[in-house]
Amino acid sequence: MSYLVLARKYRPQNFDELIGQEVLVTTLTNAIANNRLHHAYILTGIRGVGKTTTARIIAKTLNCEKPDGSKACGACENCRLIATSKQQDVIEIDAASRTGVDDIREIIDSIAYAPVSARYKIYIIDEVHMLSNSAFNALLKTLEEPPAHVKFIFATTEIRKVPVTILSRCQRFDLRRLDEKEVATHLKNILVKENFEADEVALRLIAQASEGSMRDSLSLLDQALANNNHQKFLAADLVEKMLGLSNKTQVLELFSALLAGDFTASIKIFSEFYARSSDITQLLQDLLAIIHKTTSVKLLSQYRLDDCSQFQQEKIREIASKISLSALTRMWQMLTKSIPEINFSSSPKMAFEMLMARLCHLVALPDLKQILLVEKRVDENNEELINEILRSFEGSKISTNPAI
Repeated sequence: MSYLVLARKYRPQNFDELIGQEVLVTTLTNAIANNRLHHAYILTGIRGVGKTTTARIIAKTLNCEKPDGSKACGACENCRLIATSKQQDVIEIDAASRTGVDDIREIIDSIAYAPVSARYKIYIIDEVHMLSNSAFNALLKTLEEPPAHVKFIFATTEIRKVPVTILSRCQRFDLRRLDEKEVATHLKNILVKENFEADEVALRLIAQASEGSMRDSLSLLDQALANNNHQKFLAADLVEKMLGLSNKTQVLELFSALLAGDFTASIKIFSEFYARSSDITQLLQDLLAIIHKTTSVKLLSQYRLDDCSQFQQEKIREIASKISLSALTRMWQMLTKSIPEINFSSSPKMAFEMLMARLCHLVALPDLKQILLVEKRVDENNEELINEILRSFEGSKISTNPAI
């Protein structure tokens, strides 16, 4: 038998296995239990959060031969056929390839017929936003007053492209993006079932890279296991290399050198990085992530740094205690503004080195507020002028707290 990827092998089969969509599960479970079902649902969210999977779970629950309350048994013929997309009364349509009004006419012509073996005839239309305007218009009347045995379930990643006239006829559910902790926990549970172990940081890195998409995280986990030759333990450094991430400790060293205004050390660290990887944009993103963490730690003393090692956490907190918020903000602005400049540069390496020179020079600049206040020996008439200059200064933040 061919290998079944983790994203398919561990696809949720009922509402209990659906992760992170509590509002949807509660609403639909109550509706099914009380037999107060709507005739049309639309599911929206980013890729990989379970829109099509949820649609199949709804179809399975409604057509289960031996339901346990609002939970499908998963063992009857209808459940098995729906899980494999082979139930003739549950019609899955890919709107990306069937966009025209003729395709919708086929649906309209077929809904008059009763289901063959199931309780409901269910139409699951994936990527519904891809339908043409004519197709949407043809669907309106049928969608508003379908026969009692018909249910519609739409799925889309682009809810704004769906006409309001369609949305007003559906119950809408926004499937939320999963947070990193939920993804990492689920990946850990799957690894236990597959007889593997992984570094907690490795799972956090995969969760971050997936950006809240469970399917993406499982695909990355599959790739990481293959990259590790399916050895029992998955290390964080292997995942970093696979994802093309810079070593966080090295990024911290570069960040520290820039804050110290040490251009020589900065060039040395950058040269070591560039010898291994030419992805300067990723290095910029990593520096921005470090600045974000440092700023968060400075403003929120209890901010968690779960995806960092103990040494990295201590280093970030040490930096946060010494650097001002205005300096962090200015560095953030300079780095973000330099991304398009470096991306379109004929020599990204030279552009980044010039950026480091500017950042090191920035650290050497005296504090603007101290210069304007002249050690606070100013009269009250100049206070408003000083505040106006500070507000105009790029990245500055007026604060009465001397520690910021």
